[in-house]
Amino acid sequence: MKAVVYRSTGGPEVLRLVERDLPVVAPGQVRVRVVVSGVNPTDWRSRSGQSSALRFEEQVPHQDGAGFVDAVGDGVQDFSPGQRVWLWDVAFDSPAGTAQEFVSVPARHVIPLPDGASFDVGASLGIPALTAHRTLTTSARGPRRLGPGTMTGRTVLVQGGAGSVGHAAIQLAAWSGATVLATVSSPEKAELARAAGADHVIDYRTEDVAARVSQLAPGGAHHIVEVDLGANLTTDLPVLAHGGNINVYSYGDADRLPIPSREMLVKNVQLDFTFTYTTDPESKANALADVHAAAADGALEVGAEHGLPIHRYELDHVADAHRAVERGVLGKVLVEVAPE
Repeated sequence: MKAVVYRSTGGPEVLRLVERDLPVVAPGQVRVRVVVSGVNPTDWRSRSGQSSALRFEEQVPHQDGAGFVDAVGDGVQDFSPGQRVWLWDVAFDSPAGTAQEFVSVPARHVIPLPDGASFDVGASLGIPALTAHRTLTTSARGPRRLGPGTMTGRTVLVQGGAGSVGHAAIQLAAWSGATVLATVSSPEKAELARAAGADHVIDYRTEDVAARVSQLAPGGAHHIVEVDLGANLTTDLPVLAHGGNINVYSYGDADRLPIPSREMLVKNVQLDFTFTYTTDPESKANALADVHAAAADGALEVGAEHGLPIHRYELDHVADAHRAVERGVLGKVLVEVAPE
């Protein structure tokens, strides 16, 4: 079978297409024939060595993917060959990611793909949607679960509504009944955020975000999904509702921020951070269940018409896919591993 690997950290040029034996299926594992592999910023950060050192002699990248069950190991009862599935956190603490034609993973990392969901959707769920779910469910005032009606009466501000996590946060919040505000940096991105389901979109390059949010949500935002705390904290605090929650899911290398303690204290602000890989088991299980339900409801669609343009690459062009994500291409990068 074909697989993409790297044996040292570095630029996209360290990625190599190789031939490998079909992976064995150990007890408790499921072997999946990968149709689509999703690429996320975490993948190039790992490949480059920015986020972590190389832990294995050889690494197949990519956490997310979707395909068909090919075989099941002893003790696995919930899956059968031919079943459509999506995968999450495949390469975390493992040398075997989804940038290969077949991958064997613990059964808990395999989720049935709803009948109405495409493989493109399945390969786009893991990192973005599970991260987005966590950003919306850490507030002490709830909710802990997402679904229709769980966020009715809440206002959510998504900072950076055109990115993959921002896109999923808009979709999940809208599906759950929230009023969703999103910030963007261009008219093109504004159209994408609206297509994702944002009720109001604010171009931070041409509008006063704090003034606009205060106008749209006089009581303040109950939840802020934050992509860049360093740039946005001074905007977030004035528009955050009393007892509101800011959840940060990304970082910059130079992020070292003074905390405006007085302003945060008097509003009883809750400041949280999300790193999806180490989310506690109960919260992860809730996220998996809710994301699966949202996908089954058609609430997590991808493509330009749904606010997330798709950029496709073949398996022998994974290096180009990484370059696209690293330079911040607008939309979702997917690798077509094998035909359906």
